[in-house]
Amino acid sequence: MSFIEVDKLRKVYRLGNEKVVALDSISLNIEKGEICCILGTSGSGKSTFLNMLAGLEKATKGTVKIAGKNITAMTEKQLAEFRQSNTGFIFQSYNLLPSMDAVENVAMPLMFKGVKPAIRNRKAEKMLKAVGLSERMHHRPTQMSGGQQQRVGIARALISKPPVVFADEPTGNLDTKTTAEVMEIVVKMCRKHNLTLILVTHDNDIAKYADRIVHIVDGKIESDYPNVSVVPPEPKELSDTEKILKNLEDTAKENENESN
Repeated sequence: MSFIEVDKLRKVYRLGNEKVVALDSISLNIEKGEICCILGTSGSGKSTFLNMLAGLEKATKGTVKIAGKNITAMTEKQLAEFRQSNTGFIFQSYNLLPSMDAVENVAMPLMFKGVKPAIRNRKAEKMLKAVGLSERMHHRPTQMSGGQQQRVGIARALISKPPVVFADEPTGNLDTKTTAEVMEIVVKMCRKHNLTLILVTHDNDIAKYADRIVHIVDGKIESDYPNVSVVPPEPKELSDTEKILKNLEDTAKENENESN
């Protein structure tokens, strides 16, 4: 049994008297710890597919199972509880709460899990230090650059080490250097903890970070193949990134020790 199993997934939207087929009977299996890129142009159905994998949209037909659980059959309450325990999200637009500082934003997933304030804030501070934001812990999103905001988003998505991480165009608003740094951080953490990463993008350069590339065109899978040119997880030219990655490893070990 695969970690994620998608069977004949179909999504149809109604626009007046017309039907728009966003996904056309997609079937796909994704293994535990796999980094899978869903590649496609705007309007191809890739973001709709991601939303349905995450249980954010209801299927017209078909099923999605994650770790053996059929999320397409869950109620909204069950889906919310499932996402809280099993998923992390990294968005192109960061989706940080403007009224909260970096620590509060990162700590939010732990708050929903009932972790005590002192513990969750301490873990959030460690995660922010790990992604190179020790000087921005108490800054709000409007006081940070795009790259800094995305690092906050990464820290928030990974703080509880969810089994599956969904990333929707995570570097779409970033420059080339920051894009490389962000992707290195995400990939390294997912490989370190055997997290499954579903990465949605239109960018072939971003797709190179994945183990596997699934190309979607007009709501259908056009191709599905292993990536033979996976970007190395720790390129030597990114010394700042290497420091961040080491900090992330150290932070993960410290958090594990605290939990034991």
